[in-house]
Amino acid sequence: MHLDHVSFASEPDGLAATAGRLADALGIEPYDGGVHPRFGTRNLIFPLAQGHYLEVVEPLEHPATLSTPFGQAVRARTELGGGWMGWVIRVDDLAAVEERLGRKAVDGNRTPAGEEEVVWKQIGVKGLIADPQLPYFIHWLSPHSQHPSQLGPDNDVSIAEITIAGDRDRVRDWLGTDEKKPIPEISIDWTAPHGAPGLMSVTFHTAKGLVTL
Repeated sequence: MHLDHVSFASEPDGLAATAGRLADALGIEPYDGGVHPRFGTRNLIFPLAQGHYLEVVEPLEHPATLSTPFGQAVRARTELGGGWMGWVIRVDDLAAVEERLGRKAVDGNRTPAGEEEVVWKQIGVKGLIADPQLPYFIHWLSPHSQHPSQLGPDNDVSIAEITIAGDRDRVRDWLGTDEKKPIPEISIDWTAPHGAPGLMSVTFHTAKGLVTL
């Protein structure tokens, strides 16, 4: 399993303004990721090195925003002022995750501006809602050439570290592994003060040096 992407909910002034501030901080530009018709949300995407990406997402005035876990999670985080919503783990096979969580994955799709539709399955957003330190899981059905990290402008910005407030053993149990470093390509800092669990910050390698958001 590997980190797929990190999600940042739009702040009160909306998707474009929020993404603009992140673009200024990171020195890169996003592209229009499109609408999630099944979830009642839309996003802008910053493709990153190492097969990762940063998603900035906002809720729409749409029934699915209130009726689907992902739409509910985005809406709730946005109503709290926006900010980091969660992290997402890419897996090649969802069967083991579905068995462990006792439910089936749901379909996702969107069409980036000027590109073909991308499709995937995801599971675990209910866990994120109940315990925000937990990632959810994604399995891409589209080919690798359509992965969000492969679209849009090329850049060398990469994720160096994520900081999580929570319990690493709880996360390992959720991931179904005893590995000391279950996500090998990034560093996870667990030293955030105890309190409300969740993704606290993400540190990026940029042309300006390390930038923490």
